[in-house]
Amino acid sequence: MKKVIHVGLDVHQRSITVAELSDGATEPLVREIPNSPATVRKFFSKLKSQGELRCCYEAGPCGFELFRLLSELGVACEVIAPALIPRRAGDRVKTDRRDAVKLARLYRSGELTMIRVPDREQEGVRDLVRAREDVRKDLIAAKHRLAKFLLRHGRTFSETRNWSQKHWRWIRGQQFDSAAELTTFQHYVLQVEHLEEQRAMLENEILAYAQTEPFRAPVARLATFRGLSLLGAMVLVAELLDLKRFDGPRQLMAFVGLVPSEYSSGGKRSQGGITKAGNSHVRRVLVEASWSYRHRPALGPKTRQALVEHPPDVAAIVKRAQQRLHARYKRLIGRGKKSQIAVTAVARELCGFIWAMENRRTG
Repeated sequence: MKKVIHVGLDVHQRSITVAELSDGATEPLVREIPNSPATVRKFFSKLKSQGELRCCYEAGPCGFELFRLLSELGVACEVIAPALIPRRAGDRVKTDRRDAVKLARLYRSGELTMIRVPDREQEGVRDLVRAREDVRKDLIAAKHRLAKFLLRHGRTFSETRNWSQKHWRWIRGQQFDSAAELTTFQHYVLQVEHLEEQRAMLENEILAYAQTEPFRAPVARLATFRGLSLLGAMVLVAELLDLKRFDGPRQLMAFVGLVPSEYSSGGKRSQGGITKAGNSHVRRVLVEASWSYRHRPALGPKTRQALVEHPPDVAAIVKRAQQRLHARYKRLIGRGKKSQIAVTAVARELCGFIWAMENRRTG
């Protein structure tokens, strides 16, 4: 039998630090190679002849290209969740060599948590969804800058809600005597208009992908939940990939960071705020959707029409979610909890219903 070599890789833009740890070895062999496809192919093709390779590296800004390259070479490779790597409290020294060696040792002992690597199409759609999220944040910042600029010059609007058509007519009607102020004002307006156009374009692209496989069916099911639009459902599907990979709803809740933090020691147990670990995009969508469960359970015309296209068990889950989550919110508010805390608790339970929706055929 070939010997097994566990390889920890510390990957950077221009270099890869390689730590090789054979079975039974106590000290790894550490080398550094350039991060280029030609060098990686040559190095690992030669290393494969020495034994069975099992490689790992942390998920990071270099993406999954190294994983795909090693997979093409027939080398087993896994990508590690950085936030779940065990760390010693007193360890204050960080170098590429130490990181690679630590990965190799922990990988050999089975103490690392792997992430699921998307295929190229899934990664492309996820990048598209995240691009829309970036534009959304930039648009909020641009609107704030325009509004604060007008406020500094004594221009206030209070007739209707901000950014309505009437508000925009009021904004475009503003006049400034100073050429510098006028140029600044026009710059802020153009920036907001440009970002709104970009957001609309990205949303149209995302909605087009939502009608194609493999996104169409899960997006349509998830969009039947109260508070989840097609765009919100698309964020969940693009970020979580396949909800059936979670063994239970609690695993999904932990993955998106909606479980309470805990410190228990010496017979005492205390819980704090949510961990906020894992995918922040999914967590934001779930929390925003959960605000709608403040209202009494009711199926709107669009939801009723959408549920006609789904099996009865989908409608049953949606109705049960509305009843339970609304009751949960009212109960927490009645106990004196702040609305933000109550909504976060509702978002955690919404995870359970989402998991049940996508796993109902398997039990």
